[in-house]
Amino acid sequence: MRNIKLILEYDGTNFLGWQIQPNGRTVQREIEQSLKQLFQEDIRVHSAGRTDAGVHALGQVVNFRVEKQIPLFSIQRALNSLLPEEIRVLAVEETTTDFDARYSAVKRHYRYLISLVPTAINRLYCWYVAQPLDLNLMNECAQLIIGEHDFKSFCQAGAKVKNYQCKVEKAGWHAEGKRLIFDIVANRFLHNMVRILVGTMVEVGTTRLTVAEFAKILANRDRTQAGPTAPARGLFLVQVFYNNA
Repeated sequence: MRNIKLILEYDGTNFLGWQIQPNGRTVQREIEQSLKQLFQEDIRVHSAGRTDAGVHALGQVVNFRVEKQIPLFSIQRALNSLLPEEIRVLAVEETTTDFDARYSAVKRHYRYLISLVPTAINRLYCWYVAQPLDLNLMNECAQLIIGEHDFKSFCQAGAKVKNYQCKVEKAGWHAEGKRLIFDIVANRFLHNMVRILVGTMVEVGTTRLTVAEFAKILANRDRTQAGPTAPARGLFLVQVFYNNA
């Protein structure tokens, strides 16, 4: 039994997210339908992260198991001909039998884009914020979340998780022209964690909240105290990291 690893890029605009839903388009459904056409059998894929509706990926990782000996380059070429244009297979490789895209991952990198001006071309890939934002204050908030913390305040209310501990390795904002870019790398992410962090940091950037209040929100473990959830369209899964794969 072969264990095949795919690296995917996709535009999440017109999908209900990664995970298969009873009704509507999902990235997982498109991948599995294309694999069924290629291999003539039902194949279940496992992803590194279940991105929400409207969230994009530059480096999503999935794996699946199959017996047929189709060459790797043929798998990539065939899938890209079968999949909709919103999904591209960037790389295909055969990996170890114990590799799992989700459970073998040691950290993930997400990016969020904010536009400071209205944009037509990139409107589906950023959040336009009309108010002036203080980048220094937002970076002070980013520094506060580095390390291991309980992120319950920045998790969707009612999420069914056993613990809210996440270890953030890197977090920070930088300006690029008329855009602000937030990069965060952590060992795990909670549901809507990046988008709630961004929404709350924007509250600080507009001075509706102070950095000290942001620190209290983190410590208090209460979602109702945090800011709004930033729109999905500005969020990208950039890369998934593994120790030996």
